[in-house]
Amino acid sequence: MTTTAPEQAGPAASPSEPGKPRRRVRLDLRQYGILAALAVIILLFQVLTGGRLLYPGNVSNLIQQNAYVLILAIGMVIVIIAGHIDLSVGSVVATVGAIAALSMQSWGLPWYIAVILSLVVGAVIGAWQGFWVAFVGIPAFIVTLAGMLVFRGLALVLLTGGTISGLPQEFNAIGSGTLPTAGSPDLVTFAIGIIASLAVVFSQLRTRATLRKLELPRERAVSFWVKIAIAVLAIMYVSYLLAYNRGTPIILLILAALVLIYSFVLNRTVFGRHVYAMGGNLFAAQMSGVKTKWVNFFIFVNMGLLAGLAGVVSTARAGSAVASAGQSFELDAIAAVFIGGAAVQGGVGTVIGAVIGGLVMGVLNQGLSILSVDAAWQQVIKGLVLLLAVAFDVISKRRSGR
Repeated sequence: MTTTAPEQAGPAASPSEPGKPRRRVRLDLRQYGILAALAVIILLFQVLTGGRLLYPGNVSNLIQQNAYVLILAIGMVIVIIAGHIDLSVGSVVATVGAIAALSMQSWGLPWYIAVILSLVVGAVIGAWQGFWVAFVGIPAFIVTLAGMLVFRGLALVLLTGGTISGLPQEFNAIGSGTLPTAGSPDLVTFAIGIIASLAVVFSQLRTRATLRKLELPRERAVSFWVKIAIAVLAIMYVSYLLAYNRGTPIILLILAALVLIYSFVLNRTVFGRHVYAMGGNLFAAQMSGVKTKWVNFFIFVNMGLLAGLAGVVSTARAGSAVASAGQSFELDAIAAVFIGGAAVQGGVGTVIGAVIGGLVMGVLNQGLSILSVDAAWQQVIKGLVLLLAVAFDVISKRRSGR
C-alpha cells in the first residue's frame, strides 16, 4: 500500500494562459496533514514503546489485525461520499462469518466455495438494504440501524449462541497466512516491495507527464520528488520488516488489490463521478441525468460485498465463527473514513485517505496495547482523535469559505 496523498475530487483546473507563469497545484493540506499525523503517531509510539512498535512481528500483526477495518473503510468511504451511512456492517460481518463456518463444517462445502458463497450473501444483504434506501426512500441511517439488529439476531440464530471452530487451514490462511518464502530474509517480500515502488514511481511520473502535456497546474518538482521518495522508503522499510518476520501476509495483497480497484472506480469511472456528484449536490446530480436510485442501490450492494469479505477475513483470522464477531466494526470503519479526510456532508473523500485513517486507528490500538493502556482509556483516546479530525475538517472548510 502506498502512502501518497491522493487527488481530491473537484473541478478541473483550467490550462495556463500563454504568457502567464504556470500555476502550481496547491498542496492538499488535509491529506498531507493526515500523513504527517500518522508519521508523528508512529514515531511517538516507537519512542514510548522503546522501539517495540515496529518490531517485524508487530508490523505483520498490525496489518492482519486491522484488515477488516481497512476493507470496511474502503466500502464505507463510498457510502459516506454519497451522503449516507451504514450502521449494519458489523452485524453483517457476524452473519457472513457464521454462514462461512456452517458451509464448511455442517454443509461440507470446500473452503473456496464457502468464500464465494459468503461474498454472494454479503452482496444480497447489501441489495436488500439498498432496495429500501434507493427505491422506497427510507433514510440509510434507519435502514442500516434495522439491519444492525436483524443481522445480529440472525448470527445468534445461525450459531445458536455458540462457536464453530476447526475450520480448514487453507481458509484460515486468508486472515493469518503468508506467501511462501524464499530464504531468510524473504526475497519474495523484497521483490514485491521493489515492484510496488516502481509502480508508484511510474504512476506518479505518468500523471505528471499528462498534466504537463495538457498544460494543467501541477505541484513543484521538489515536493513531487520528496513525496515519491517518502513513499518508496516507506514501502521498502515495511518490506524489510516483513521479510525478517514470516514474509508477506496474504491479506496485504488483497488489501493492495482493493485499494487499486476502488481508487480506479472512484476516480476513473462514470459510477465514481456520479457518487461524488450526488454527495456534492444531489439535486444538481438529478437534474444532470444521474440515475441516483440505481447509484444508491449499487453503493449498498458494494458495501454488502465488502462486509462479506470482511466477515471471511475476520473469521479466518480468528479461526472460528462466533455470534459476537463484528462488535463495533461499523464504528471503527466510520472513524477511519472521517479521520482519513471524508466530509461529514458528503461529496469529499478518497480510498487512500480512508486507508490512512484506518492505519491511524490501527497504530493507536497497537501502540496503546503494547503500553498496556486500559481498554476504557483506549476508547477515550480514539474518541478524542475522531472528534479532532472532524473538527479540523469543519474549521478548514470554514476558513476556505472566508
